[in-house]
Formats: sequence, structure tokens, C-alpha cells
Amino acid sequence: MPKTPPGTTTRRTMTAAARAAAKRAERSHHDAGSPATTAEAADDRSARPLAGRTVLIEAPKDGWQDPPEPSPEAFEEADTPEEPQKAGNPAKPGRRRLFTALLGVLLVAGLVAAAVLGWQYRDGRRTEAARTEAVAAAREAAPIVLSYDYRHLNRDFAKARTHLTGAFSREYGKTTKTVVGPTAKKYQGVVKATIAAPASGGTPAASVVSASPDEVVVLLFVNQVTESTQVSGSRVDLNRVRMTMSRTTDAWKVSAVDAL
Repeated sequence: MPKTPPGTTTRRTMTAAARAAAKRAERSHHDAGSPATTAEAADDRSARPLAGRTVLIEAPKDGWQDPPEPSPEAFEEADTPEEPQKAGNPAKPGRRRLFTALLGVLLVAGLVAAAVLGWQYRDGRRTEAARTEAVAAAREAAPIVLSYDYRHLNRDFAKARTHLTGAFSREYGKTTKTVVGPTAKKYQGVVKATIAAPASGGTPAASVVSASPDEVVVLLFVNQVTESTQVSGSRVDLNRVRMTMSRTTDAWKVSAVDAL
């Protein structure tokens, strides 16, 4: 390819630029004849920013024979402002609803946990009080329920039934009427029961096997001294007795007695 003389590329570029400007002027003059076009152009100019736009087209190394004319699309793309980002995130309401639902679930779970803990605390307090009350009632009831004298059996049995629940009172009445009473009368039996106490003195021995707010099982160490025509003098029996104490409307009462 023949070498282009210096300055030739510059002249060609200027000539091409002049021709491009002439073409744009001619097209603008042609478009100005139409009222609709004039109105659209006026609207477009009013919508566009006042500052001009510069479009740079890089020339090839060997220059242009006829430089390309920038297309209107290039200016439109350059003049079109970027669409502003919409305020807010479309997904934000959904996230807000999810967050609200999660807070609701956590609130309900917290209330349930608080209710359970409160119930457990209240139940523990009631159980601890039941232990103390039931042990005291068992210590009072055991000597009365496990003692009798053949000389006033009816009085002793009636007193014992005041410490028993309804169902166990009926069972106790049948046993004393058919077995204990006739045997005591026949052999002139006298039985006196006491709860064993430590050798050093102190509170009679009793321990709690199990406890709930309405029922406590108490283990008692009971000494029974028996006198009758079947024995000479007195006989001492060291017994372990398990008494089930039940809460009633007026007091703790014995609902079962088991000799161990």
C-alpha cells in the first residue's frame, strides 16, 4: 500500500467531518417541515439535559477514506438517563411479613416456655409443701391406726377411721370387724404403737419414698408393744410400715398401709 503523505489523513478527516455535518443539517432541515416532528423534537429537547454530549470515534491507523457518521441511536443511548433504582426492595414486604411471623412464633414459644416453667415452679413448691404436711400427718396417724385395746375396741377403731380416706376406711372397718376385733377380745390383746426415735432423741424416724402435690408415700419405723394371754409379759416388734398419704378437702389422710 502506498504511503499516505503527511497531512493527507487530517484533510480527509476534516472533509469527511464536514460532509457528515452537512448531512445532519440537511436531515434536520427536512424534519423541521413536519409539525409533528417539530413538536416531538421540541419535547425531546426539553426532556434532554441542556449540556451537550460528546461521542468519541477512534480513527483507524491508516486514516479514513470516508469517516462514518455517528448514528442517532448512539446519541439516544448516550442521552438516555439510567432508570433510577426503585425506592425500596420489592421483596421487602415479603421479608417483613416473614419476620413478623417469626416474631409471632418466637413470642408464642416464649409464652409457652414461661407457662411451663411457671407451672413446674408452682408444682415444685406444692410438692415440697406436701412432703412436710404429709410426713407430719403420718406421724400423728400411725400410732392411732396401729394401736388398740380389747377393752374399748369400738372407740379405738372409730378414732382410727378419722385418719383414713373413705375407701381405706371401709376396708379397715371390714378387717377390724372380722379379724382384729374378735382376736383381740379372745386373747385380751393390747397393742401400743409408737414411731421409733433416734437413740440420741429428736424427731421420730420417717422418710419420704415418693411425693407429688396430692399424694406422698412415707416410710415409718414403728415399735409395737403387744400384751395378751398368748405371751408372757410384753413383746416388742420393730416394724417398718409404708403409709400412703392422700390430700383430702380437709386434711392429709391415710389411703393405704403396708407392713414391710
